[in-house]
Amino acid sequence: MQKEWLLQGEFAPEEVKQIKELTTRMKCPRLVAELLFRKGLKTPEQIEDFFQPRLEHQHDPFLFPDMDKAVDRILRAIDRGEKITIYGDYDVDGTTATTLLYLGLQRLGADIGFYIPHRMIDGYGLSLGSLDQIQESGTKLIISVDCGVNALEEIEAINARGMEIIVTDHHNPKEELPPAFAIINPKLPGCPYPFAHLAGVGVAYKLLMAIYRRRGIETEENTVKYMDLVAVGTIADIVPITGENRVFAHIGLQHLVDKKNLGLNALVQISGLNTKTMNASDIVFGIAPRINAAGRMGSASVAVELLISRNKERSLELAEIIEQQNSLRQQEDQKTFHEACDIIEKKYKDINSAPCIVVSSDDWHPGVIGIVASKLVEKYSRPVIMISFKEGFGSGSGRSVADFDLFGALRAISHNLHSFGGHKYAVGFTILQEYIDRFENELARFVSENLHSPQLNPPLEIDRELELYDISNFLLDWMERFAPFGPENQRPLLATRDVLVANYPYTVGRNHLKLKVVKDGVTLDLIGYNLGDYLSLLKKNSRLDIAYTLEYNRFGNKTSIQGKLRDIHLLK
Repeated sequence: MQKEWLLQGEFAPEEVKQIKELTTRMKCPRLVAELLFRKGLKTPEQIEDFFQPRLEHQHDPFLFPDMDKAVDRILRAIDRGEKITIYGDYDVDGTTATTLLYLGLQRLGADIGFYIPHRMIDGYGLSLGSLDQIQESGTKLIISVDCGVNALEEIEAINARGMEIIVTDHHNPKEELPPAFAIINPKLPGCPYPFAHLAGVGVAYKLLMAIYRRRGIETEENTVKYMDLVAVGTIADIVPITGENRVFAHIGLQHLVDKKNLGLNALVQISGLNTKTMNASDIVFGIAPRINAAGRMGSASVAVELLISRNKERSLELAEIIEQQNSLRQQEDQKTFHEACDIIEKKYKDINSAPCIVVSSDDWHPGVIGIVASKLVEKYSRPVIMISFKEGFGSGSGRSVADFDLFGALRAISHNLHSFGGHKYAVGFTILQEYIDRFENELARFVSENLHSPQLNPPLEIDRELELYDISNFLLDWMERFAPFGPENQRPLLATRDVLVANYPYTVGRNHLKLKVVKDGVTLDLIGYNLGDYLSLLKKNSRLDIAYTLEYNRFGNKTSIQGKLRDIHLLK
């Protein structure tokens, strides 16, 4: 579906004057000054803070109401030699958070272990079935990471067994909080912590830094020691790359290049990434899918074992295992995506009239339905729910469209569900098969009443129109200073009008479009991921308007500027 393009509004005369002054003062391209101005960055101090995130830009971890209490309990456990178990989620955020606390507390002499639930056996989050094993290990204190804020029944069971739990989480809490010893979550109602968008690993990191401060070892070296893990978990969890998350991502990526963590280094090698120029895309498309594959196709404990490894050979062995799991995951993804598309085409005769999509099967691997749901949202531009059933019990994953709160939708019809959790845009749940029809009907009704048509096909927000002759290394070097890119700090989206296709377009990989365009004698190479369907509409000398981002394409020792296509408008 062709998207509408929405250009940023014109600047007022006074703003134009300020942008000119900023351009002169910074000695930067006019486009860069405009981008800074739109972000509200107008003084040299603000701009320096943005371009150079520093450790001192972090907030005090003791602003979390339960932090004092949590730190006291953990240090008491360490001093008494009590067994501590870190209980993590099976995604990248959860496994990096588990690794961070495991390594960080081990350095203080803690008697420590970890437990990662198995997706197919335990399901999401704290599991009643895991408590026997945890208790038998001699655990007195559990610290959850990236889960637990809605685990009422499970935490009551933990308390009843004579264990205690400290919950660290970043998911939206429901109305009733569990009876944990302490809960550290920036999304708790009334929480005074000034940054609500931490990933689970970010919350775990704040806990570790509070412990280090109390022990008097909050040195710069210890503050950055695990920041590569924090960066990977934060970037992979698709939280806003603003505020503290920008600090974590910026400093953590630099730390990742230094190859301090053997497990991460093994993953970087096996992914074929350039270790000298690590960026957020390398995490999202290279490292994160591999770590996730461990939890999707088997046990995510393998990922934690890799990340805590201190043996180079063992790290490479574990990375190979994860690489094999990722290959299996990719095959399962493709198979499930095609099956889901076939079901959708048969089930929804007029897809444009369907407020949302709900599809299910007994044959789908529960580990891949979340990824496939994201692809279906991209294809059909509406919220998608996928459910994998086994013996009448379903595990579901949902993904949403721009600005529609799918977590809120599930909360409104939660009487149909056995359990549920997640965020505004991504949810997980379990459901009995007999409730599926009622669930689908009530969800469709809720979505149709609360989802507005612009959310189904939101316009592309173009930052600026640009001529090809304005593109240069000087411009791109400045634009790269806006990195790390991610939610709420995306690469600037540009548009160029009336370009000519200069070659014969073709596809590469999995339906990716490659072409070269020319205007005013200047050419630009473009790649459009998942835009291969345009191939039949394009030929040499076709006239187009293009929407794209700019980045460096590094291949071997050669570096060139490449446009990443986001959309095409064909001209007659």
